Amino acid sequence: MTQHFKIPVSALVLIHTPDLQVLLMERTDKPGYWQSVTGSIEAEESPYQAAIREVREETGLDALAYDFEDWHASNVYEIYPHWRHRYAPGVMQNTEHLFGLCLPEPQPVTLAPDEHTRYEWVDWRQAAKKVFSWTNVDALKRLGEKHRLTL
Repeated sequence: MTQHFKIPVSALVLIHTPDLQVLLMERTDKPGYWQSVTGSIEAEESPYQAAIREVREETGLDALAYDFEDWHASNVYEIYPHWRHRYAPGVMQNTEHLFGLCLPEPQPVTLAPDEHTRYEWVDWRQAAKKVFSWTNVDALKRLGEKHRLTL
């Protein structure tokens, strides 16, 4: 049996409204860990394609039906030890590409039950205090900067 490892390249999609309400989801495997839509690319897939797929899988939303934007930014981070087994031996870092998805107003979403237990729409500054990863905080900071606001 061939073991398939995750590719250490991913997409983070910050789903928000014009008034900067942000969608956050709580992870199933780590209660209390809140995040935006994230996911690794699959074979032969670009980060842009992965972002669109992950939005659909994790929320049921069609990213291309709204204002979907490649922010042309990325972060490299050390993979958390408890998730390293998903990657090939020796892989310690992931490159995460940032995208934004602006919806006209908060929408109900259909969560992937194997990934997330619940969701909330919260103010972007509150979201920055709630998410567990610094890369998610960075994406929220960039969202604020796009609107000439600071954390």
